[in-house]
Amino acid sequence: MPVSTDAVAAREALDRWTREIVQWHFDPATGAPFWLEYASRLDWDPRLEVRTYDDLAKFGAFQDDWLRGGPVRRWVPKAYVGRPVSLFETGGSTGVPKSRISVEDFRTDYEQFSETLPDWAFPAGGDWLAIGPTGPRRLRLAVEHLAQHRGGICFMVDLDPRWVIKLIKRRAFDEAERYKQHVIDQALTLLRAHDTIRCLFTTPKLLEALCEKVSLRKIGITGVFCGGTEMTPQFHRFAVEELLEGVYFAPTYGNTLMGLAVHKPVVPEDNYAVIYYPPSPRAMMEVVDPDRPDRVVAYGETGRVRLTTLTKEFFMPRLLERDEAEREPPCERYPWDGVRNVRPFSRFQATVVEGVY
Repeated sequence: MPVSTDAVAAREALDRWTREIVQWHFDPATGAPFWLEYASRLDWDPRLEVRTYDDLAKFGAFQDDWLRGGPVRRWVPKAYVGRPVSLFETGGSTGVPKSRISVEDFRTDYEQFSETLPDWAFPAGGDWLAIGPTGPRRLRLAVEHLAQHRGGICFMVDLDPRWVIKLIKRRAFDEAERYKQHVIDQALTLLRAHDTIRCLFTTPKLLEALCEKVSLRKIGITGVFCGGTEMTPQFHRFAVEELLEGVYFAPTYGNTLMGLAVHKPVVPEDNYAVIYYPPSPRAMMEVVDPDRPDRVVAYGETGRVRLTTLTKEFFMPRLLERDEAEREPPCERYPWDGVRNVRPFSRFQATVVEGVY
């Protein structure tokens, strides 16, 4: 397949950005203590030897246990000492949650994501309702900042997924259902009390439960931003064709460690596949062979998702995620690799409670 001019330019930009980020994190004046200490044990100098994105292979796989426990200040780059630091956690479904520090990244990520949203569906000045995990997760501040960035105010309804996980593990399904209805009841109260709410963030399961109670279009919602592990082609079709009655649907794939991947606009030939592209060059996703994670699979093949985050606040090269997907070729709007139909990594399904969202 010929490589487009846009794809070549995007790859050159990624290589330049990779060099800049590696220089930053391994410079004693600006870098994070974790990476400076890491470099002291190497027999090579990352600032000299990492010239391209592919050179990150020299680091091997990033270990997610490095992010479990403290001290969390070892992840704060020296250049940011003295700045207010936020701490965000992953779901916590597999023991001690992974933690990531942030200063401005969550704002930057969601401002860039904002540029992909159509103004007719997410109108300037329209208020938002966010129904989903808050607490230590970056969604709490990030969705609120997205609303503020677009001139709105964000109303919040909390979901505690760690409690839901405990209910599912002890098979208290009736109690889990009551808890879900408790969350939906709060959302309905806000929607009925505030007719300025035009935009909604939620998860697939909560969206379906909400639409069982109310027509979002009739109540004034024009755009829905939705993410979670239950985002499948079947749900994508169901949401667009049945649940939303013409309300714009923006599925997303994001997490605390990477940021936010954006969806490819729906075209008939994709048959409602859920296709995401990472926010290059700040983060990248690759689909790799689970048994040989240094090998990227061919387009259309299934593999495990590998994440790399490249910002001045956080450097995370080549983390193997708990997800699998098909490798998706670049498209006109996003001239770099994407992923298709992300779902929980099949080898972990017997041991990890998934689908809480």
